[in-house]
Amino acid sequence: MNIYEKEQALLAGLAANETNAIETIYRENFTTIQAFIVKNNGYPEDARDIFQEAMIVLFEKAKLKSFVLSCQLKTYLYSICRRLWLKKLQQESRYYPAFELTNEAVPVDEEIDAHEKLNANFNLMEQALNKIGEPCKSILDAYYIQKKSMPEIAETFGYTNADNAKTQKYKCLVRLKKIFFAQYKNVE
Repeated sequence: MNIYEKEQALLAGLAANETNAIETIYRENFTTIQAFIVKNNGYPEDARDIFQEAMIVLFEKAKLKSFVLSCQLKTYLYSICRRLWLKKLQQESRYYPAFELTNEAVPVDEEIDAHEKLNANFNLMEQALNKIGEPCKSILDAYYIQKKSMPEIAETFGYTNADNAKTQKYKCLVRLKKIFFAQYKNVE
């Protein structure tokens, strides 16, 4: 199996959330990232955080049918980690332009920006969920996270039938959207 086939298999395994693929990607790439971050004003803990974020970006990309890896996997991960690390240093006022001279970079700014926007939206949604109150938070959690059916939700929350539970879920969802978009509007 050549490198290209191996990396495609790793990406497919990552997209399928296979433990072996994830462990292989970590094993083959983490030490390089850790060395880069420690060498550039960071700590091993920073390297773990940055690498984890890069793996999330890679996971999201690997799930897309349209994603085509145009370089080696290690180069792609290195570029993501480098971009995330430089951004973190800049935010913490520990950034030095000499870091920009590091070789082996692939433009990943767009992916990082999209990932950060998605994270910000998730944070806003989490805040909105915390503001919505009970029983709405529990009903939405039961339906969307725990994947319970409407009859199960009706039984759990004491509604007379699944239609009543569905109506309540809809009302909760409308309230959640209202809170979320009020927050979203204030952020922008």
